Amino acid sequence: CFICGERGAAITCGEPGCDLSFHLPCGPQGACVTQYFPPYSSFCWRHHPQQAVEVAPEEDMACLLCLEPLEDSNAYSTMVCPVCPHAWFHRRCMQGQALRAGTACFQCPLCRDREEFLLEMVTMGIRIPFRLVGGSSPLLSPSGETAGAYTTLTESHGRCDARKCLCAGGRERAEEEAGPWQPLLCSSCTAVGTHRRCSNLGESTASWECGSC
Repeated sequence: CFICGERGAAITCGEPGCDLSFHLPCGPQGACVTQYFPPYSSFCWRHHPQQAVEVAPEEDMACLLCLEPLEDSNAYSTMVCPVCPHAWFHRRCMQGQALRAGTACFQCPLCRDREEFLLEMVTMGIRIPFRLVGGSSPLLSPSGETAGAYTTLTESHGRCDARKCLCAGGRERAEEEAGPWQPLLCSSCTAVGTHRRCSNLGESTASWECGSC
């Protein structure tokens, strides 16, 4: 890993000709970006995608989420809404917001835009877990090839992937409220799901990680 220097770095920068590798947990420390939609590309600090920022944050501007001072607009740790140029925030704060909101409720904290904002954030490496709200699936549908890939990703997660599914209704059964057959997605990769009972999870358990993560 070019960040921590230890072995076992399984992720290589997706830029042709770049051989830098790193561990997924080390990525943020090295200003790396991993895109959580097919083809799941990752990029080192030299080649990660950058926002097309036309304006810089005003002097002494604070993050809209934590209200702490921002760094300069070109910093990896600073992000801006692609729709409203006055919505600036720390990358770490936006990642936390995305994990709490999920795809159904994720939006710009200032202008409330959803489609362009989600597309921009997933492209920039923000991981947004897929969640159902009120029994429906109001999946945001930004346009373009990336959005189509993201839709395919989320649609494949509505099943239990436990080694032995205990549900009589099968792996596809999904209860809307907390219960033994309510599915949970892995909070890290969002690519694996399980019924609560199939992984011995209590009804009060809010998050779960798969064995790979």
